[in-house]
Order: sequence, then structure tokens, then C-alpha cells
Amino acid sequence: MDIKLIEVPLSDKHLLRRFIQVPRYIHREHWPNPQWVPPLSIERKMFFDPAKHPVWRHLHARLWIANDGLRDIGRVSAAVDRDHIEHHGEKCGFLGTFECPDDPALARHLCDTAEGWLVEQGMDKVIGPTAMNSNYEWGCMIEGFEREPGINMPYNPPYYAPLFEHCGYAKAKDLYQWGFDVQTPTPPRIARIADRVKKRDKISIRNLDTSRWDKEVRMAHDIYNAAWEKNWGFIPLDKTEWNHIADDLKLALEPSLGLVAEVDGRPVGLALSVKNLNPILKQMDGRLLPFGLLRMLWELKVKKSVNTGRLVLLGIRPEYRRRGLDVLLMVETHRAAQKIGYTFGELGWTLEDNDLINKPIQMFGAERITTYRVFEKELSRG
Repeated sequence: MDIKLIEVPLSDKHLLRRFIQVPRYIHREHWPNPQWVPPLSIERKMFFDPAKHPVWRHLHARLWIANDGLRDIGRVSAAVDRDHIEHHGEKCGFLGTFECPDDPALARHLCDTAEGWLVEQGMDKVIGPTAMNSNYEWGCMIEGFEREPGINMPYNPPYYAPLFEHCGYAKAKDLYQWGFDVQTPTPPRIARIADRVKKRDKISIRNLDTSRWDKEVRMAHDIYNAAWEKNWGFIPLDKTEWNHIADDLKLALEPSLGLVAEVDGRPVGLALSVKNLNPILKQMDGRLLPFGLLRMLWELKVKKSVNTGRLVLLGIRPEYRRRGLDVLLMVETHRAAQKIGYTFGELGWTLEDNDLINKPIQMFGAERITTYRVFEKELSRG
């Protein structure tokens, strides 16, 4: 059967709606599974709207749907991010939003199409899969298929990695997701280290003050860009995009799990955890209206059914690294999570070779529960 690739302009709402719905075919029909969490359709529409999402101020992309004559069965995107190129000094594009049946020929057709456009844009290399760039969902799950993904983490069938390898992609970097039983006591040695660090460096720990939201968001943005500047794959976020992301996370934020480490009143470290909304999102089945929002508010505010979370950000200013501040923030987060009755927590993702954070996480007793792989490929102009 002939398969046609249809280009999807961002201005075409009908085609964009079809593009957004492709994962339902993969996870509900082709490879049905109970772990997949449908994203909110309205959120996806806003993400792909250049008038509503600031990522499009520095990124341009092309999107395609694969149609077999009866239905849409696959999709792919190719993106060029000016900020990534300027920060890393390399002509590297992104391949993303990849969905495909277990069909090597179709996977190659999708990848070849995306790569061809990137070559036209002057790119020498491609990395992926991504949701446009490395500041959003990225990586191909290669371990942990038996469990539901954490909030804002991707989920894909196990045959995706072999498909990428078939298309000439090789490992660029693995990303680790960690998990731990919150009700397990903090290891005594770790608790002693944390208390010693806090006393030695005269560090005070406070909660994010949501009554000063704009000021706290600016503070977090400053720490984030300073802490991650040298990390592999990092793309700096400007204030507009950071504010947009912060607003998106506001509903999921657990104020008691937003911790700021200060020295003489100056914020030097930040640990931010969010509620795992995925069980609620799964019930909503991607629909916010007419009753999805009411269901979410009921579960969060009335039933208070969420008792798991994800540590999404742990950043320390470079001059305060290697002094145990990461351990202190993890211990304080653990204590706060226990106090509000959380049962399970996730940390990550972290880079596979970031020993500065991975070793303290392991010392804490967390176990690696999921691995994601970012692939790369040199592009040929021949």
C-alpha cells in the first residue's frame, strides 16, 4: 500500500489537528498499552501556535503526517533552533514528534524527509527525537516500558530505538530517570551530610513564595541559566519563554516542594518538584473541556488524590557546587514530601555522565527506573 507524506503548515488547523492525533493510533491501535498518557489536545494546539508559544520566536520547523490512504499512521518534524546553533556553535537540527508503526521502510521515509529539509537549511547534523528542542520532551525510551511515565516525560513503543538505528542513528547520550519510596527514611549518613552543609555554610532553606510569583520566577530563571549553561544539549531560555513554561507548571506546582537555598539572603540553589498529574490526565483522555478542568480541580483541591511527584529542577550556582548543597536540597525535599504524605517520587532526567548529581541520587537510595536515549546522525549533502 502506498503511503503519502502530507506536509502540515502550522497555519492549517485541520491538518494540525490530525498531526496531534497520530499518537492515538500508535498507542491505542497499533501498539495498545495502558501506560501511555494522552496529552491535553488544547495544550498541544497552543504549543504549535506561533502566536501563543514563544519557542517559535527562535525556532522554525516542518511537520509531516504519514497517511496510508485510510488513516494517519505516522508523523515526524524537523526543526532548526537559532538559539541552539548560537549557544553550541554547531549546525545541528532536531528530528522530533516521531510516531511510527513497526515498519522500517516507513521510518526511513519519515526520517529521510525530515533530514532532507534540514540539509536544505544548511545543517550538518541532526539529533532527536524531541518535541522540537531539548527544552521540552526529548529522548527515546529504551528501558522502563512497564511503568507509566512521569509527568512531562515521553513514552514510546520499544521498537522505536531499533527503527532509529535502522535509519542510521547512533547514541548521542542517555538520560536517566530515578525513583524512590518517599516514606523510606533518609539514609542517616546523607542526613548528617546535609545538616553539616547547612550549618557550615550558613545556608537557609525557604519555600517559594507564590504571593511574589513574578519575582520568584525571575529568581528561578537566573539560577536555571547559570546552573545549566555548560550542560550537554542545553539551550538558554529567555525570560518570555521561561515565564510561559512557569505559567504552564503553576497548576502542578506543590508550593511546599519548591525550595530555595540562600546564603546571606542571596538565592544560590533551587529544587522544584511538581505534582504527578498523569493519573488525572489519563482519566481526562486529552480533553480539558467541558468537564476535564473540573475533574482536575476536584482531584487536586477536594479529593487531594495526588500523592506522587517529580523533582524537575535542581540547580546550583557554579560557585556553590561541590559543597554538598545538592544533597541538602534533596534531603529537604524528601522531608517536605514525607510531611505532605507523598508515597513515591521521581528525579530527573539527568545526563548519564553527570556524576555530580547521579552519585548523590544513588547515595540517597534512588533507583534508575527509566532510560531515554538521544540519537544523532551526521547529515550528507550528497
